[in-house]
Amino acid sequence: MTVLRALGLMSGTSMDGVDVALIDTDGESGIHFGPHGSFPYSAADRIVLRGALADAVDLDHRDARPGGLAEAETLITDRHAEAVEAFLAAHDIAPASIAMVGFHGQTVLHRPEKNLTVQIGHGQDLAARLGIAVAWDFRADDVAGHGQGAPLVPVYHRALADQARLGGPLVVINIGGVANLSFIAHGRDPIACDTGPGNALLDDLVLERTGQPFDRDGMLSSAGSVDEVALAALLDHPFFALPAPKSLDRNAFSLDAVAGLATVDAAATLAAFTAASIVLAVEAMPELPERAIVCGGGGHNPAIMEALAARLPCRLVSATDMGWSIDAMEAQAFAYLAVRRSKNLPITFPGTTGIAAPLTGGRISLP
Repeated sequence: MTVLRALGLMSGTSMDGVDVALIDTDGESGIHFGPHGSFPYSAADRIVLRGALADAVDLDHRDARPGGLAEAETLITDRHAEAVEAFLAAHDIAPASIAMVGFHGQTVLHRPEKNLTVQIGHGQDLAARLGIAVAWDFRADDVAGHGQGAPLVPVYHRALADQARLGGPLVVINIGGVANLSFIAHGRDPIACDTGPGNALLDDLVLERTGQPFDRDGMLSSAGSVDEVALAALLDHPFFALPAPKSLDRNAFSLDAVAGLATVDAAATLAAFTAASIVLAVEAMPELPERAIVCGGGGHNPAIMEALAARLPCRLVSATDMGWSIDAMEAQAFAYLAVRRSKNLPITFPGTTGIAAPLTGGRISLP
């Protein structure tokens, strides 16, 4: 199949910045990694984006932009354009050499049970500014077809595993704002689900208690002790009783259970919550994996990684150990999804989102 050069863009539910990654791919199992980079949001940007989350809570239509959502959508588009321009200049890459850009946008609301998912960002404006075709709005078709609309990266995880010729069942765990996993077994479509909170709940605690945007290097969560009563209360959430595939909104959980704890103990408990909820999802897969491969920002938090290593029924490795990128994985995935969209190949499957049949999703905007 024809190999295309694509640029993937990701702004996750942790809202820390725009990740950019370049790959060359045929949209199947041929993937060549190019450079990648991250472009942080300013403190002022994050205030606008957090305001957009608050303004999106009562949305009942995916095109509505009340309150600060319109401002946030313009900001997201501008920051992604600036990130691409800076990335291409830094690596001396000609825009004309890029066939597609995969643009996830910023999720501000995800309620698949109401057939509603909202990612802000103007794909057409981005295409016009960059002069490159942009694939975007990847989740809407799946949700409209009564799928979960998430996670979207399992088809990329499968491609990586196929390319590396990894034997035996495995899981790829992405710990972003929300954590998710992909169960990969040779010769079958992936199975996937959101597992629960990734970094989002811990980020919210740290912002509330210290004013910092996240628990850098796990310094707080590594310094505290897990409160087992609070952990049990957090795990007593109806989401965990649901079968895969399943997905959730960034704000599906609250800090109520750790409200009375010291900051370091609350952070340690939330890190353990992230790990324990991931393990519950792993244990619900059709068979136990031989290894678990971790990517995403949570892979840099020692408290989360140590809790995972202690609880998982299999070997735990970092994406870096596999020659993959722990930080650029999702951005690479959206470059890959853009190429698949351009070739009308499916991006979601019954086992990943609950959609009735494999589905090609997303829109393409030409410059």
